[in-house]
Parts: sequence; C-alpha cells; structure tokens
Amino acid sequence: MKPTVDEDLCIGCGACEDTCPEVFELGEDGVSHVITTSPDLELYGCVRDAADGCPVSAISIGE
Repeated sequence: MKPTVDEDLCIGCGACEDTCPEVFELGEDGVSHVITTSPDLELYGCVRDAADGCPVSAISIGE
C-alpha cells in the first residue's frame, strides 16, 4: 500500500490527519502530506478510512 495526497486538490480540512495521524499530517503549507510512505498492515484500515473520508478525494492508494 502506498498512499499519496494530491496537493493541488487538498483543501487542508484535516480529516485525514484526524483519521490516521500515523500516516497523514497537515503541513505548514496548509495541505496534507504523507509521513509514512509504506504503512504497516495494521494501518491499512485507517488509510482507507482517510481516503474514503476526504471530502475532495485528494487521497489515492497505490500498490
């Protein structure tokens, strides 16, 4: 699993950081960034929840 954030789409609402703070963090630039590029298996659920909960669909999950 490789989560990514489209910084052009991100509105900086913080939902992903609230859902999965081990993987996502709002930067000083006001948008979300992936801080764990290869999350462990136990984080897959929260990464998917963060992607599903993003109001602008800025999070994608690759293999």
